[in-house]
Amino acid sequence: MALDAVTARGDRLGSASFRREHGVRLAYVAGAMAKGIASPELVARMARAGLLSWYGAGGQRLAAIRSAVRRIRAAVGPAAPWGVNLLHPIGMPALEEAMVDLLLEEGVRSVEAAAYIEVTPALVRYRLSGLRCGADGTPCAPNKVLGKASRLEVAAQFMGPAPPAIVAALADAGRITPEEAALAARLPLADDICAEADSGGHTDRRVALVLLPAMQALRDREARRHGFARPPRVGLAGGLGTPAALAAAFAMGADFVLTGSINQCTVEASTSDAVKDLLALAGPQDTDFAPAGDMFEIGARVQVLRRGLLFSARANRLYEIWRRHDSLEEVPAETLRQIERQYFGRPVAEVWAETIDHYAAAAPDILAAAEANPKQKLAMILRWYWIHANRLAMTGDTVRRTDWQVHCGPAMGAFNEWARGTSFEDWRARHVDLIGDALMDAAAGLLAAREGRQGG
Repeated sequence: MALDAVTARGDRLGSASFRREHGVRLAYVAGAMAKGIASPELVARMARAGLLSWYGAGGQRLAAIRSAVRRIRAAVGPAAPWGVNLLHPIGMPALEEAMVDLLLEEGVRSVEAAAYIEVTPALVRYRLSGLRCGADGTPCAPNKVLGKASRLEVAAQFMGPAPPAIVAALADAGRITPEEAALAARLPLADDICAEADSGGHTDRRVALVLLPAMQALRDREARRHGFARPPRVGLAGGLGTPAALAAAFAMGADFVLTGSINQCTVEASTSDAVKDLLALAGPQDTDFAPAGDMFEIGARVQVLRRGLLFSARANRLYEIWRRHDSLEEVPAETLRQIERQYFGRPVAEVWAETIDHYAAAAPDILAAAEANPKQKLAMILRWYWIHANRLAMTGDTVRRTDWQVHCGPAMGAFNEWARGTSFEDWRARHVDLIGDALMDAAAGLLAAREGRQGG
């Protein structure tokens, strides 16, 4: 049905099955932002508006996550659409297992699975728990998974069934039931795949015009290969900050869109007002790339805000220091003093003591490995700067403002340009659900106008 430019509405864009199965008004979601920046308030506001989002559980302690889940549920009721980010903690499988235990205990029915390189037993257990055969004979999974991927080889794992070897091991250990194990091969691991193009935070700097069609073609091949009655839907994230960008995504056949950076500069986002003031001034060119602190050794990258900040330059220098030296003792004394004075603001000994305290509780095996491997120990010491820079930004520490780490993509600057002269120009009027409605309706209007021009 053709859209009319005057009456065009965002609720006619994207996949109808996405809206129906998630119980939402729009094929529009707000992605999780780690450290609770995608806050309980943000998630609750989206849910009350009939829109999907996920709490930013990455980097949070389990007690804080459990508290946030209960706050959200109390605020929105049992039937509202919402979920929690399940961020793969590389090298810490026990933490991932504990996170899945929490999700299942609390009855969280939707996760945004991010940073996965390969499928893990914990993710499979979450997906298969409660799986049963529906009245029509098709498998019915109460736990929904949206898998974010920027690489086809990772997306293919989400598009296929849970690996048989993992399913068998879980069944043998009594972690899933025989019925759940028997049905596992009949549905994909994820209900939805989000093709993550060049985005704020962790990014492979993919081009949306290349990535989305490739993911769609892969989905079609995998659906034929596995014979799924309900293949995963494929949506797009990365660079989505204006109606034109959303319209382009839907014109390419995206089943849904996912926004990220623009939601950090809203009333509901749990970061400092000072960061939001800076984000609201950003232009499309005001971002840069730095090594990712949580994947330091493999050279993964994050996209961050550059305007008025030195984080990206300093993070890149620390990474080069780690590449050139095999131990803390090899770092020249003058370089070490500069790091302590300008980057850390404290002695290296204090940084290492804090690191020991954290890993002794969270991952003692990693700490033991670092004690035996001087280069790994150096990486863990330098990585502290990323943690510190994130804390400084979230608390709005103006004394160390130049060190703020603020994950951000060019979509933030594009949104600011679009918002200029509107009610959204002041971030204090930016509410996450109102932004979603405005972007989707405006995108629908653009598509309708294009159809009208083509028809004319």
